[in-house]
Amino acid sequence: MANSKYEYVKTFEQSTSLLPNTYMIVRIDGRGFHKLSAKYKFEKPNDRHALELMNAAATAVMKELPDITCAYGISDDFILDRSSRLFERRESKILTTVVSTFTSYYVHLWSNFFADKPLSPPMPSFDGRVVLYPSSSNLRDYMSWRQVDCHINNLYNTTFWSLVLKGGMDATQAENRLKGTIASEKNEILFSEFKMNYNNEAEIFKKGSIIYRDYDSTSSVLNRKASAPADYSSEKSELSKTQKEKERKRHVKASIAIEHTDIIRDEFWEHRPWLLSTNLDS
Repeated sequence: MANSKYEYVKTFEQSTSLLPNTYMIVRIDGRGFHKLSAKYKFEKPNDRHALELMNAAATAVMKELPDITCAYGISDDFILDRSSRLFERRESKILTTVVSTFTSYYVHLWSNFFADKPLSPPMPSFDGRVVLYPSSSNLRDYMSWRQVDCHINNLYNTTFWSLVLKGGMDATQAENRLKGTIASEKNEILFSEFKMNYNNEAEIFKKGSIIYRDYDSTSSVLNRKASAPADYSSEKSELSKTQKEKERKRHVKASIAIEHTDIIRDEFWEHRPWLLSTNLDS
């Protein structure tokens, strides 16, 4: 574009670059989803179709953006490897791309899960934020916090809606009944009053969904990360363009797995070392 006297307006633009050598988490939240779930009569306390729609949209985002190593859902958290240079780590580009891509797939895939409930305005929309974590231990603590939160909320909601739908209480009565109760007391209410064993509830409801890029055990990506030197970031910077393109293609070709499992204990991460660049931690 030719220079003009108006070009000075570009100086007002601001671009925030995210700190290098940090894990980037894009956390997405639905806007007004209490109203949306009521409008489309989502099943209480959990609507499996709604959760599977979220997972499908998250999977589509990961296929579009190979830099995302994994995602966790009740709401969705997308984790980008600390070595990622996606959009030169510009916060606005990363955030808007992930949120808009997720939103478009959520709307596009809606009819696959709610064929008898066509969408109408106001349409589903999402906002988001980017949070940075400097070490794999920080990242794991974040993921653990999210899964603990999933369990706490699901136990409360399961008990609350049992009191409402099966126990004949209204919302205020159910809230008052549960006020100040601990987990064991909620479990006792479910078992003694509704013959429900919370442990038998579906794992997708209790643990949420972890969606991750899965490589064959012989994958060079896995082997290279597992045996990488201490300064892994330097190694990546020395990759040739051809090597970088080969690695990008391996990310693209990797299968995407969805599990509803414990991500707090070490086992999940130890069996998938490529998800964390632990060799970068001090």
